[in-house]
Amino acid sequence: MDDPKVSLRLTKLLTPTHSVKSVIRTLDHQDDIKNLSAEPVLLSLEDSPVKDFTALFEGQDVVYFSAGAGGKGGAERTKKVDYEGALKVFDAIEAVQGPKPRLILVSAIDIRDPEKIPDHYNEQDIATSKRVRNAIPAYMHWKYEADKNLVKRNTFKWTILRPPGLTNNPGTGNAAIGKTHLGTVTRDDVAKVLALLADREDAAGLALDVVGGDTPIHEALDAAIKRGETDFLG
Repeated sequence: MDDPKVSLRLTKLLTPTHSVKSVIRTLDHQDDIKNLSAEPVLLSLEDSPVKDFTALFEGQDVVYFSAGAGGKGGAERTKKVDYEGALKVFDAIEAVQGPKPRLILVSAIDIRDPEKIPDHYNEQDIATSKRVRNAIPAYMHWKYEADKNLVKRNTFKWTILRPPGLTNNPGTGNAAIGKTHLGTVTRDDVAKVLALLADREDAAGLALDVVGGDTPIHEALDAAIKRGETDFLG
């Protein structure tokens, strides 16, 4: 995610029961990661070769991709990180010898073919979608191209989580997951969904929208996985 705050929240949730390595581009967050009992690994999505990521992924059960340019560096860097960086990770997982880790990729709600409007969108959703696409067109385009590439791959299992705008409000422990209306969600609650997905192999092949809601997160996630309907419009 274009925000280390979610990754740190996720790490805190995972480390009590999982061994966690966290890839960082600079040393800015290494102490934060170590303080959560995780291991920081210095690699760059922009500059490190695929083989370095493959070596890191060997023997791992799950890889989370939650990186992004975050609007820094303009459209070219957005392409470099959000698209080319994502494909580098996909290729690295495919190159793992033996059992390949599952990928849980953080994308964003409403990432889609702009010509395909979801049937469940209302007028407010459509207006919000147009506003966001006009504000951050490169981000929406390259996230879509990365997701479109991923859904065609079948050599490893993957799940896509698609949150909207993130807030720093305390997590509610509740959410709406799957074919939602556009809204917001707390970073705490996104991290909770991501942590639960670590043990949900049955979510493979699904792209799941998540926004703030009224259903306990574990119940909402379980129901969305049982429905088995992806939210990605190719």
